[in-house]
Amino acid sequence: MASTQMTSNKLNALDMFINGARRGFTIATTNMLPNVLIAFVLIRILNVTGLLDIVGTTFRPVMALWGLPGEGATVLLAAVMSMGGGIGVAAGLYTAGTLSGADITILIPGIYLMGGLVQFIGRCLGTAEVNTRYFVHMVAIAILNALLAMWVMRVVMAFF
Repeated sequence: MASTQMTSNKLNALDMFINGARRGFTIATTNMLPNVLIAFVLIRILNVTGLLDIVGTTFRPVMALWGLPGEGATVLLAAVMSMGGGIGVAAGLYTAGTLSGADITILIPGIYLMGGLVQFIGRCLGTAEVNTRYFVHMVAIAILNALLAMWVMRVVMAFF
């Protein structure tokens, strides 16, 4: 009977694929989906309450540096908290007609380069026992990289 049980050393490629797919599905449904869902809900709440218009007006001058509407700032703010949340906010603003495909394309490098900074600080820097005085520098570098990459993407978009 013991010979019929598979040990971790004797998994074939199909078993490894199935185990990986199960883990991936679990991660997607327990970690990513809630972030994206709450982002859609947040955008709806901001729309209904009129706060999205206030955010758009407030951040319009800053976001104009990248040729984006002011509401694009909500994407970047959500991305700092969670990369999935940033994607969800971008998708919500796109479906609402607030952001265009070109706007999303410019925002994507920002989402990925500064996505999840709050989680990064807690999960990576905290557990690695990095001196807290360097946290501000690391976050500033990530944000600067994201903003520069958005300008590069805007230049690239000019050719299309």
